[in-house]
Amino acid sequence: MSQSIDSKVLSRIYGKKRGWVFTPIHFFDLGNRTAIDQSLGRLAKFGTIRRLARGLYDYPEKHTTLGYLPPNYERIAQALAGRDSLKIQPSGAYAANLLGLSEQVPAKIVFLTDGFNRTVQINKQQIVLKRTTPKNMATAGRVSGLVIQALRHLGQDQVGDNIIDILKKRLSDADKRQLINDLRYAPVWIGNIFRQLQE
Repeated sequence: MSQSIDSKVLSRIYGKKRGWVFTPIHFFDLGNRTAIDQSLGRLAKFGTIRRLARGLYDYPEKHTTLGYLPPNYERIAQALAGRDSLKIQPSGAYAANLLGLSEQVPAKIVFLTDGFNRTVQINKQQIVLKRTTPKNMATAGRVSGLVIQALRHLGQDQVGDNIIDILKKRLSDADKRQLINDLRYAPVWIGNIFRQLQE
C-alpha cells in the first residue's frame, strides 16, 4: 500500500518538474493524511525532495556548479495559499525589490492573499501571507498590483523623479496601459503617478 502511494506521490512530483513547492494537501486525493505525511517523510529522508518547514516541501532545482538552489518565494507563497491556488500579491519591501526600487531583500517577505493568514520561517527568511480586502486583491497577478503595493510601501513623500524614472524604464508600454486600466484600484496619489508614467 505505502509503496503504491509513494509511487503516485513521486509521479506527481516529477510531473510538476523541479522548483515545485508543495504541501501534503496537494496529494490528499491519493491517500489519507497519515499515509501522505509518511510518504513525503520518506522522500525527504532519501533526499528526493527537500523539507523547507513543517508541512512544506520542494522538489529543488539543481545547478550544475552551485548544487541545489534556494526555493522561489512566490512558489512558496502559492503553495501556502493552498491547492485551490488562491490569489497572492507581493507587497511591502518585497514588491519594491521586485521592481528594482529597492536593492534590499527584506527578512520578512509579505504576500497579500484572499486566503488565510499564515507565516512560515525558512532558514533566516520569514514568508507571510496576510489576508486583505477584495479591492487590494483585484489587481493580484498584474503589474499594476505590484506597482501599487511597492509605491504604498515607499510612501507618497519618498516617491520622487528617481523612482518614476526607474519605473518608466522598467515597465513596457503594455504594462503602462495596464496601470491606466487599473486606475480605479489605486489611491489618488498613486493614480497620478500612473498617469505620469504614461506620458
